[in-house]
Amino acid sequence: MIIITDKAKCCGCSACANICPKQCILMYKDEEGFLYPRVNEDSCIDCGLCERSCPFNNTDKLRANKPESYAVKIKDEKIRENSSSGGIFSALADRVLSENGLVYGAAFTEDKKSVCHIRISSKEEMSLLRTSKYLQSEMNDTYKKIKLDLDSGKTVLFSGVPCQVNGLKLFLRKEYENLICAEVICHGVPSPALWKIYVDHLQQKYNAKIKEVNFRSKKYGCNPYGVNVEGENIKQYKSVNDDPYMKMFLRNYCLRPSCYECNAKKQETMADLTIADFWGINNIVPDFNDNTGASLVLIQSEKGKSFFDEVKDETYYEMVNFDKAIEGNPSYSKSVKRPPERDSFFDDMNSLTFDELSKKYVSDSIKTKLKRAVKKSFAWKLVRKIVYHR
Repeated sequence: MIIITDKAKCCGCSACANICPKQCILMYKDEEGFLYPRVNEDSCIDCGLCERSCPFNNTDKLRANKPESYAVKIKDEKIRENSSSGGIFSALADRVLSENGLVYGAAFTEDKKSVCHIRISSKEEMSLLRTSKYLQSEMNDTYKKIKLDLDSGKTVLFSGVPCQVNGLKLFLRKEYENLICAEVICHGVPSPALWKIYVDHLQQKYNAKIKEVNFRSKKYGCNPYGVNVEGENIKQYKSVNDDPYMKMFLRNYCLRPSCYECNAKKQETMADLTIADFWGINNIVPDFNDNTGASLVLIQSEKGKSFFDEVKDETYYEMVNFDKAIEGNPSYSKSVKRPPERDSFFDDMNSLTFDELSKKYVSDSIKTKLKRAVKKSFAWKLVRKIVYHR
């Protein structure tokens, strides 16, 4: 049995497992909760397809272009309210679905303890794919299904993080005109095992099952956004600055080893479109920001440009300077730094309770808590002033 020895060189996209003609590659979870391939040598015919489909073995061209860039908001305010940012993904997906096409994206499993890629064929299913999921999505046999759909003539929109898009394109081994790939700018993927621990912690705390999770709730606007968790006897909303899971994620403690040196960020993108939250929009097009969400769209191919042109009328959009737009989204081409506490974090994750883990790694000092309280107080006074004196 052959296993990965250098985990920093595997992104877990599952392209190798999907392409193996002998099905001798299986994905297994390690002690950190991340998937890695394991090869049965007895069945392997040494065809080399797994190596050729690996995004980490294909880094010939470096990412250097400056794509046409847009600030975008979908006109449908209800959809925007239920989207992570400006709703551009919904606009793209609706167009494909309205033409009898198929959309693949990340969705929570029924128990809300993990995320996997699924296929939808109707607009009624779009709520499953909307909003960000801050843990790694399992691909399973998604690439195989997409190939079957493409070969049958279906138009397919695939959305995923850059390494998943690259894994799909390398798995297919040829260009399909009926495939549109939209990559999402990725900070890094946190451990699914950590998320499961957090869900179990919340369900034990409230003695109830979680039924809904929204990592990017706009209950109080987009800045800051919050994490909303609901279920029978559960109703918890925490700002991104207060939610312990998000703090562990944004401090980079719980990311996959490959995320600290992501090859997909270095190499030329294989996607047609890049979509993201438009962080820093106030510094570029302040009039465009109403605190309800705005998307950044980067056009990466002629196919991507044509597709974006098809949905423009359903959005408010404004062309922006790429260099300025990307200042607020450095994860487009840069990996985050690996914190020195990363290894001890995972040792503790498997031995401490979630409360103990949170207290050790992300609990705020009294000084920080006081500063935040003062900020909240000032913001509330400002809101009252606007409301009662307009």
